[in-house]
Amino acid sequence: MSVEDGLANTIGLTGYAVDSTGIGGVLKARVADFRVDEISTKVSTDTRGRFTAANITLTNWETNRFIGKLAKACGISRNRIFFAGTKDKRAVTRQLFIIDAPQKKVAQVEIPDVEIEILGRTHQKIGFGNHKGNRFTIVARGCCHPDGSPMTNSEAMDKIAEIELSMKEKLGPELFPNWIGPQRFGSGRPVTPVVGRHVIAEDWEGAVMAYLSMEGDEKEDVAAFRKHIRDNGITEDALEIIPHWLGYERDMLKHMLQNPDDWVGAFRKLPNNLQLMTVHSLQSVVFNKTIEARIENQISLSNPVVGDIVGRIDDNGQLEASSIVNVEERTLDRISRNCSLGRLAVTGQLPGSAMDKPSGEFGLIESQVLEEMGLAETTWQVEKISRLTTKGTRRAMVTTFSEFQYEPVPIAGEETMGEKWADGPKDGELWNPEGACIRFRFTLPSGSYATTLLREFMRTPLHQL
Repeated sequence: MSVEDGLANTIGLTGYAVDSTGIGGVLKARVADFRVDEISTKVSTDTRGRFTAANITLTNWETNRFIGKLAKACGISRNRIFFAGTKDKRAVTRQLFIIDAPQKKVAQVEIPDVEIEILGRTHQKIGFGNHKGNRFTIVARGCCHPDGSPMTNSEAMDKIAEIELSMKEKLGPELFPNWIGPQRFGSGRPVTPVVGRHVIAEDWEGAVMAYLSMEGDEKEDVAAFRKHIRDNGITEDALEIIPHWLGYERDMLKHMLQNPDDWVGAFRKLPNNLQLMTVHSLQSVVFNKTIEARIENQISLSNPVVGDIVGRIDDNGQLEASSIVNVEERTLDRISRNCSLGRLAVTGQLPGSAMDKPSGEFGLIESQVLEEMGLAETTWQVEKISRLTTKGTRRAMVTTFSEFQYEPVPIAGEETMGEKWADGPKDGELWNPEGACIRFRFTLPSGSYATTLLREFMRTPLHQL
């Protein structure tokens, strides 16, 4: 079964670590099938602390929208809520939040499908990426062969073992390509890199209109609203048909109706972290395409070549961007040994105005990726909103997965399954309701994506992950 995946092409997720077929299947057939437990940094509590620390469990909540709800319930700005990372929406997620509000106020918050466990007061804030990693428990349901026929438990288990061994032989033990996953680009609608491209060009009208109107895999009423904007532009009528949960879009619309020429102001209606995410996601597409180009050119992701840029990996599995060095002929053997020991990693580009660039063959490959994307002349300077300017950085091209386990689980009752499962496989999808169900357990460092690890084993269109 040949599968065309437009989403994967858009965000550069089109290659694999090794040549193989996969187990097919679908993730998030029900919310409980996808569990994420953040491995938080230790927070010291103090009864005199300004902030409230809480472990919060969310069921089927998009992180940014939950923060808006929590801020409103606490009577504070969303900028006074601190967390280490956005998690998958259709999932059960548990993570640490630091809230600049009284402990009693936070304890009284009641939001559907939200559990708040107060840890105490603290003087500490946390920032994006300020956690050690995440533990995942994920079920892939409906495993199937490439022709769509159901796969048995033993067939699925054998295929997973085969791919795991192939990745070990090619990349090293417990390593996989450090792709940036689809959730970085927008759930059901990879809008953020499109907006980001407008932002770095300072085309603010284009940025706002893309955010409001770009098509995606969304509900009928949302699709109708976005089509209205595409067909008619910014109108009072749009406020009548916009679904109530599209709060950012509503704020943008209201601003433009009151200030017809202020596109920058409309863009600023997005939360600061989401504004920044648009630029980061464009960089992320470049990074994904860089990994794919390196694979296509048959250059190892984990073993350096002369001209590469490598960086040190800390105890939490994170690249220390300040430690990067160029690989020379005289240092190649030593650096190669340290890469094999997990102390160093080969890096790829997250481009910006002052990013260190490799030389040699891989340097040419990185330049070619930028050229093909039309970004070769980009300065990455954003004058109107200077905090969106980026110098660029490097990202490890492989990352670790540990405590990897997998086992068959029974097929669940139909009554517990979500809409995706009830509708059955559509054209171009790769799963079979009679196929095996496999539960995966593993731990990833912060900044790595469970979906990109599992796609190595599943080989399905991204919207099934």
